[in-house]
Amino acid sequence: MAKTKAKEINQLTLDELAARLRELKQEALNLRLQQATGQLENTARIRLVRREIAQVMTAINVKNKASA
Repeated sequence: MAKTKAKEINQLTLDELAARLRELKQEALNLRLQQATGQLENTARIRLVRREIAQVMTAINVKNKASA
């Protein structure tokens, strides 16, 4: 998956953010499994996925606080 920019993340709706978060968490799980079995080629991808998860979670929290 391509890296999503913060501006693009902030423009998504809450449902889209939740779906993106599920996708990223699944990808993170797959990367961890690949690393454990020695099949992971791009170890930097783990860090990028974790960072994007944090950006999506931040956007979700901002939108939840704005609507409250």
